[in-house]
Amino acid sequence: MNTNRLVLSGKICNAPIKKVSPAGVPHCQLVIEHRSQQQESGFVRQVWCRITIIASGKKLQQVTHSVTVGSRITVIGFISSHKGANGLTNLVIHAEQIKLIDSGDYPNGTLFPSS
Repeated sequence: MNTNRLVLSGKICNAPIKKVSPAGVPHCQLVIEHRSQQQESGFVRQVWCRITIIASGKKLQQVTHSVTVGSRITVIGFISSHKGANGLTNLVIHAEQIKLIDSGDYPNGTLFPSS
């Protein structure tokens, strides 16, 4: 089996988009922004990205119900490519777990410096 596992923390930067499939499965699309400092070849590197999160199912609906723009989360899931309506392909994270982070736990300068 090939490994496909990602853990990423970030801040919700767009309003969640909630839909229900024809089969009755709830889906929520979130976009998070991640900012951090990482070590690479002995140097500190500033890292930034925005990525779409797809949260499907009733279990994740309980968590996504309470997130808003500015909420800080940690998501665990797998990545896949999705083709948008504009024909462009993007990587997205399919969430298996989402944890809300108390913003007081991460002061500026650690995981989430001010934007």
